[in-house]
Amino acid sequence: MPRLEAEIAAAEHSVLLAGWAFGPSFRLSRGGPTLRELLAEAKADVRVLAWAGAPLPLFRPSRAQVRDGRDALVHGTRIRMALDARERPMHCHHEKLAVIDGRVAFVGGIDLTSLGGDRLDTSAHPARGAVGWHDASSRIEGPLVADIAGHVALRWREVTGEELEPVEAGTAGTTRAQFVRTVPNDVYDALPDGDYRILEAYIRALRSAQRLVYLESQFLWAPEVTQILRAKLRDPPTDEFRVIVLLPARPNNGADDTRGQIGLLVESDEGDRFLACTLYQPTRANQVYVHAKIGIVDDRWLVVGSANLNGHSFYNDTEACVITCDEELARATRLRLWREHLGCEDVSFERFRERAEDERYDRLALLPHLSRRTRSFLGPLNGLLVDG
Repeated sequence: MPRLEAEIAAAEHSVLLAGWAFGPSFRLSRGGPTLRELLAEAKADVRVLAWAGAPLPLFRPSRAQVRDGRDALVHGTRIRMALDARERPMHCHHEKLAVIDGRVAFVGGIDLTSLGGDRLDTSAHPARGAVGWHDASSRIEGPLVADIAGHVALRWREVTGEELEPVEAGTAGTTRAQFVRTVPNDVYDALPDGDYRILEAYIRALRSAQRLVYLESQFLWAPEVTQILRAKLRDPPTDEFRVIVLLPARPNNGADDTRGQIGLLVESDEGDRFLACTLYQPTRANQVYVHAKIGIVDDRWLVVGSANLNGHSFYNDTEACVITCDEELARATRLRLWREHLGCEDVSFERFRERAEDERYDRLALLPHLSRRTRSFLGPLNGLLVDG
C-alpha cells in the first residue's frame, strides 16, 4: 500500500482505481494522508469505479453506505467516481485494481477500506489488539498494464458511457505474464458471453501439478478445485506430491462450506501429503485473517489476484488476477511466504508440518475443527446453494 500511495502521489496524467469498496478516511500508510486527501491532491485526473453495494441492507456495504462514501470522497474535489450496479443478484464487483499514468498497475486482493477489517498490517503481524491481516498484491510494468487498463476502461464505459483514452503498451521486461478475469455473462454489453479465464487457469495448473500445490485463499469451497486435489491425493502423480492450503481460522462467511471441502481432502489423504493451516499474531492474541488470493504450482506457475476459490469468484463476481510461468519468480514468492509464516530460513513441507503441529510456535497452526469426517457433506451441498 505505501508503494501504491507513492505512485498515486507522483501521478502526472491519470489514476484509475476499481474495487469492491473504498473508504474516504482509509490511510495507505500509518500517519499518511487519507484516501480522499491522497486522491484530491493528485495532479492527475482521478477516476474511481466501485461496486454500487448490496441492494438489500442485510449485507455490507449497502447501496446507501456506498453512496454516502462516494459523496464523502468526491465532494469539493475533482475526483470522478462511478458506482457499478450491473452485477448478478446476490453478487458483487470484487476485483481490486489500480492503473497509474498507463505506466504501472496493481492487481491483487487488497481493498482500500477498513470495512471488514484493518488491512494496514505488516508481514510480521505484530499483536495489535485487533485481527491481523494477511494480503497480497502484484505491481506490474510493461505491456500487461495496457490489458489491465483496457479492462477498467471497458467497465467504465459500460457504467458511464465515457470512452477512456487507450493505454499504449509499455516496454517489455523479462517476465511473461497474463491478465485473467472473471466477468459473468449478460452483465456487460461488450462481453455478452462473459469471461471465465481465472477458473480455466486454475484448472489447467492444478491438473498439471506433479510435486507441490500451495494455495492461500479466504475461502475454499469450489468443487472444481477440490475434486482435482482429491484425485491427486488418492493417486499422487509423484512420490513427492504435496498440498498446503492457508486459510483464515474464522472466515467471515462460508465456514461450513470450506470445512466441508477440507474434510473431503483430509479423507482423501492416505499418505500424509495434505496440510490445512492458518495464521495467528505472536502470542496468538488474535487470528491473522488470510485474505490473500495466491496459487503456486510446482514452483513454475504463480497467480496473484482478487479471486477466492469459490463459485462466487469463478462464475458470478467480477475478478482480476495476474498469472505467470516465471519459475524464478514463482519459487521466490513461495519461499518468501513460507519464511514469513514459518519464521525461519530453512523451509520445507516437513518444516511446515512441524511448525503447524507445534503448540509452542504461536504464528502458524493447523486449521481448527477438522477431522476425516468433519462435515464432509456440507461443502458440496452449501457450495451449490450459495454459489448457484
